[in-house]
Amino acid sequence: MTKHLIKLKVNGEPYEVAVPPNKLLLDVLREDLGFTGSKRGCDDSSCGCCAVLIDGAPMLACVALASSYQDCEITTVEGLGTLDGLHPVQSGFADGGGSQCGFCTSGFLISTKALLDRNPQPSLDEIREALSSNLCRCTGYMQIYESVKLAIERAAARKAANPAGARS
Repeated sequence: MTKHLIKLKVNGEPYEVAVPPNKLLLDVLREDLGFTGSKRGCDDSSCGCCAVLIDGAPMLACVALASSYQDCEITTVEGLGTLDGLHPVQSGFADGGGSQCGFCTSGFLISTKALLDRNPQPSLDEIREALSSNLCRCTGYMQIYESVKLAIERAAARKAANPAGARS
């Protein structure tokens, strides 16, 4: 199969990669670029493990052709924070017990980040709705919802401490 050179911007960095025209974004991220945080869970867009942000909106990478996203900003879970400075969503899940096996966690983190970017103070119903496309087989969902609430508190504290330059 013929490969085409595509240019992607992932986590703020430009990449060029030669891929077949039918290669999925998830496969390019994992296999070609080494961003393995997004997982292959179902291959039919029903679990949310492969979620990434495309221009700030959550997208399931297991059903998205990579070549369709050349002019977009793609953010994976690896782009949310660093070991020295976790994103409030990451620290909220880590400290709130929002993950057990961790397989689904990247999708929940991405969906939560998108929610909080749109609505910094969501209600429990809004949290449930925003996370309804993500499946977890380990925690139930109460610890996940509590982790989101903790992330909301931490994001608000970060913004209050640095209102002009707080990274969401």
